[in-house]
Amino acid sequence: MQILLSALYQVVNLVIQLYIFIVIARALVSWVNPDPYNPIVRFLHNATDPVLQRIRRILPLQFSGIDLTPIVLLIALSVLQQVLLQMIVSLSRGF
Repeated sequence: MQILLSALYQVVNLVIQLYIFIVIARALVSWVNPDPYNPIVRFLHNATDPVLQRIRRILPLQFSGIDLTPIVLLIALSVLQQVLLQMIVSLSRGF
């Protein structure tokens, strides 16, 4: 069981880290006005738009052309990552 929880820890950590990098890449790409038909740009938008749109509905954080919702998403992902990983560690100590 310990090996399974260790693998779960690694997978959860990797998936959240990858999504954090995708959100950062999306924010960086938005600064240069990229071609919307570029496959990489489309992937970044498709991967992040559903989550960012939900955050924008709850917290309208767009001020004079600056969108702060990626920062909120990055903070939420970091908190989620810490909570999930701590839960997995707590589970592994129980076994």
